[in-house]
Amino acid sequence: MSSFAIGLVGLVVLVVLIFMGMHIGIAMALVGFVGGWFIRGLPTAIGYVTNTPFASVNSESLSVIPLFTLMGVTCAYGGISQDLYAACYKFVSRMKGGLAIATEIACAFFAAICGSSTATTASMGKICLPEMDKYHYKRTLTCGSISAGGTLGILIPPSVGFMLYGINAGVGVGRMFMAGIFPGIILCLCYSLVVVVICALDPDAGPRGPRFSLKEKLQAAVGVVPVLILFALVLGGILFGWCSASEGAAIGTAGAFIFMMIRGRFTVKNVVATLKETIETTAMIFLIMIGANILANFFSATGLPQAVSTFCATAPISRFWILLSCLGVYAILGCFVDSLPLIILLTPIFLPVVEVLGYDRIWFGVLMVMLMQLGLMTPPVGMCCYVMAGIAKDTPLTSIFKGTAPFIIGIVVAIAIVMAFPSLSTWLPGVMRYGA
Repeated sequence: MSSFAIGLVGLVVLVVLIFMGMHIGIAMALVGFVGGWFIRGLPTAIGYVTNTPFASVNSESLSVIPLFTLMGVTCAYGGISQDLYAACYKFVSRMKGGLAIATEIACAFFAAICGSSTATTASMGKICLPEMDKYHYKRTLTCGSISAGGTLGILIPPSVGFMLYGINAGVGVGRMFMAGIFPGIILCLCYSLVVVVICALDPDAGPRGPRFSLKEKLQAAVGVVPVLILFALVLGGILFGWCSASEGAAIGTAGAFIFMMIRGRFTVKNVVATLKETIETTAMIFLIMIGANILANFFSATGLPQAVSTFCATAPISRFWILLSCLGVYAILGCFVDSLPLIILLTPIFLPVVEVLGYDRIWFGVLMVMLMQLGLMTPPVGMCCYVMAGIAKDTPLTSIFKGTAPFIIGIVVAIAIVMAFPSLSTWLPGVMRYGA
């Protein structure tokens, strides 16, 4: 059997192991080890699993992952999400579906200091659900808007998805953060427009809320100040070259703990829970990275990535259709595999193809992360929907997926806009003073 055939068999075995429920990091490491044994022999395969773990995590650039994760978790336990939602709601309460629109805006703000879609869904869901129930919103709109808004966590910086893509694609994490700002705003607007359309077609889905005075609105706006300060310190510092991505993450984490103290939530219980969740998330990501690098050694030995790139470069079809095919693979697999391991797994395979076709790797990374958002709210994986089901325990999972269906149109429109206008994701990274 040729090396290329062994590579294809390994890919099939990997998919089978993932669908059987094996942890994807362990599955990738196992396939990489056994495949390397077949191609290069047992000593080389043992070298894969003994040398790769240290080499995978022994990088200063990886410090952004635990630091930004800690920053987001600290903000969640610090109670910033309540103030965000209250401020957004009071400004749009008189609109049909105002609570749902406020949810999308608040999720966007929270995503700017969180970086995780599931954490955004969980934090905002606990606050938004009772408020929407109070004003008799239909559960499909309630759960759909929260689940969709939660997906913004992986797009609006600081994003764990962008961190992993930037590290694996050799693109500065700070540049990827800048690339996600305009697409994130566009997607938030598309989600809000979906709410407007739903309420226009079904006025009972999202009734109007109470009227608030200008004084009440201004008082509530104070709740957004912590987010704006953190956002300005972290991303502003990276954009203007005042700090690197790692330094910005450290500044943001320190700021998050300060706000936790100011709000009186700096307790032993909250600090322990914050550190525990950060450690669990970081360990999960690093395990996936180690497994992916072991697998990458095996695939490199088979020549599979090179063969895919050569085929795409010489195929007698338009480069646009090849690009759509690559993005289609992301969209389909995203429905079955969690977004973070998929980013690590497919980036080494498709990035060479993108470069051969002459597309910008930053632009492609943004499109890829946006496609990952589809998988966060579509069955059978749909992690944001599962998190929402854990919050709205009396709502069937099928109803939650039904509620997210209209928002899929919103994300498709946003992806089409970013595809049509690549400068939306490439202009801001291009003017950065600091390239890391």
